[in-house]
Amino acid sequence: MGNLVVHFEIHATEPERLVDFYSGLFGWTFSRYSDSMDYWTIHTGEGSIELGAGGHGINGGLTRRRGPRPEPGAPINGADLVIGLSDVDGTYARGLELGATAALPPDDMPGVGRLAYLIDPDGNVFGFISPILSDGTNAMGG
Repeated sequence: MGNLVVHFEIHATEPERLVDFYSGLFGWTFSRYSDSMDYWTIHTGEGSIELGAGGHGINGGLTRRRGPRPEPGAPINGADLVIGLSDVDGTYARGLELGATAALPPDDMPGVGRLAYLIDPDGNVFGFISPILSDGTNAMGG
């Protein structure tokens, strides 16, 4: 199987609030794992890795945070997610509308892609990126 990342988890003080946020921003679907656990599975879309079957992306989980949420301006404690998509600028604007705050506005990183980072409504930092095409433009023509 190799050493591939096959699952991620987001920690939330108010899980239902982040279910609404990430559903609205990325179209992810969430399913409560059981009534006795504060845990939701996250399906990120078609083509994601399923247990026993390969894919091109990963699914995850959302769980109740066991401690205080990150303080504004605090360094990342753990890891952050970077999601591949086609419209960095539009997603950034939509994230702000849904209650995120700015971490790093959209910018082109030569040889990498167009990248931006937001802070979700519970203080988690996450990013998203689109490729820069061979002609130097990003996937949205910029």
